[in-house]
Amino acid sequence: MSGHGDGDTHGCMAETLFSKIIAGEIPCHKVYEDEHVLAFLDIGPLSVGHTLVIPKEPAVTLDELSDEASAAIGRVLPRICRAVKKVSGCEAYNLLQNNGARAHQAVFHVHFHVIPKPNADEGLAIEWPAGKVDDGAALAEKLRAAIAQLT
Repeated sequence: MSGHGDGDTHGCMAETLFSKIIAGEIPCHKVYEDEHVLAFLDIGPLSVGHTLVIPKEPAVTLDELSDEASAAIGRVLPRICRAVKKVSGCEAYNLLQNNGARAHQAVFHVHFHVIPKPNADEGLAIEWPAGKVDDGAALAEKLRAAIAQLT
């Protein structure tokens, strides 16, 4: 999926490929739909069964999504994952969700990728350059305080 931008997408949300799919202006291979969620096959799959799960609510990044839309996604994702596993025959899969251009988001509408991992060559390839936490206690305290303030 293309649509790369400069990443300065905070605030008003531009029309996206996904908003056009939700509106029925662009066709998709629909897998699931309810009042809040749409799931469909990715047009550039990393493996057979690669499915996108999106909220119908317009939000660029996950932190901008309402509690209601987030809960609806949370209820549906496990079902979609079970279906993808069953149909693809893969026990292993990745669930990928990117926020912002710097984090590799290409379509600026919240979306989750369910990507079957049948073998080492297919599916999502990840390098994980693990770092180290210098002061975990202080960082955890800052995060707890931020969560309390933002709730």
